[in-house]
Amino acid sequence: MGNYKAWQAALWSIAIPGFGQLINKRYIKGLTLIGLELLINMNSGLNMLIIYSFQGQTMAAINATNYQWLMFYPCIYMFAIWDAYHDAEQSETPLLFLPFTLSAYSGTIGVIFSNTFSIKDVLLGPLWLFLCSSLIGLGLGFFIRYVVLRYTA
Repeated sequence: MGNYKAWQAALWSIAIPGFGQLINKRYIKGLTLIGLELLINMNSGLNMLIIYSFQGQTMAAINATNYQWLMFYPCIYMFAIWDAYHDAEQSETPLLFLPFTLSAYSGTIGVIFSNTFSIKDVLLGPLWLFLCSSLIGLGLGFFIRYVVLRYTA
């Protein structure tokens, strides 16, 4: 599983962006990320859109969302996870930023189209389209990283 401390920091950052940085004793960075998380969360309506999405109330989730603020969230979220892992890691992992940056980009695109994009007349909404598109970006990023490292070594 690699470096235990790096995985621990990354998993805490998945829970709350900034917690991994606090574990890594990067207090200013951690508190800044927690502050950004709170600012974006409160202004975007993130908690209500999560609640409505889990309850299957997609239109209520869309109506509760402030997209101007929510568009910042994927980049802050993915940066916090990558940074926590990167800071805790003992050795440099080449091109590890690729999956996280592609996930942030694709997650933002997911947020942009989340109020209109549907699959077989099912509107996914801001939470599920963000998660799906972020996972696609993460997978694509790991694939590109694998190809680049394999064929440039």
